[in-house]
Amino acid sequence: MIIDISDIGTVFSSLGSIVVAGFILLLVLSSAIKIIPEYRRIVLFRLGRLVGSRGPGIVFIVPFIDRSVTVDLRILTLDVPVQEVITKDNVAIKVNAVVYFRVLDPAKSVVEVENYIVATSQLAQTTLRSVVGSVELDEVLSSREKINQELQKIIDERTDPWGIKVSAVEVKELELPEGMKRAMARQAEAERERRAKIIAAEGELQAAEKLSEAARKMETSPVTLQLRYLQTIREISGERNTTTFFPIPVDLIQPFIDKLTRKEA
Repeated sequence: MIIDISDIGTVFSSLGSIVVAGFILLLVLSSAIKIIPEYRRIVLFRLGRLVGSRGPGIVFIVPFIDRSVTVDLRILTLDVPVQEVITKDNVAIKVNAVVYFRVLDPAKSVVEVENYIVATSQLAQTTLRSVVGSVELDEVLSSREKINQELQKIIDERTDPWGIKVSAVEVKELELPEGMKRAMARQAEAERERRAKIIAAEGELQAAEKLSEAARKMETSPVTLQLRYLQTIREISGERNTTTFFPIPVDLIQPFIDKLTRKEA
């Protein structure tokens, strides 16, 4: 049996062509089929025109014609850098915040704005300075929840055309000047002293009212005065064991008092 070498070369070249064609086909299929997870979407452009968003699951793309942009739909946490703000009552403070947002419309987030994360960050910084600068320091310290809601409302309205939903904005830290901290400490101390004096005065008032009531009762029943006198002696003798008390009735010395009074007259 005679084997033609040229026929063998032809077979090998055919096999090589098939392998190359299969490899190219595999590459084309791998680039044409995309598996999109549940928390992502792809925005599809065909010859530069928006087709729409696709996913989740298996998505077919026409190679060399379609271009896709992947968008994450999970809630993103954006740290707003520290901003130096002058409040309405001319107090310079430093404040930062955190923004929670997510993409609701993937197509708008790609078409309407170049980089929605950077745009949202810049908008959050300017809004934070504007809102905090429009109120006084006391309101910033006491109405934190109100400021958070106002920030969330403004940023959400401004980012809505971009397909972004801002779920929450929280002011994290407030840094006050040292002079303002000392002034607030003095104010708090004065406030505590005022409350202490008021409480003490209220206690004196209540004690006086009780004493007046006790005096009225003793006036109607003189024996209660004698009982109170004996109880007081007992309390004093219990505290000072080295002291001895001799109760002397007032009636016993009353004649001497009257005699001295007549002499002076």
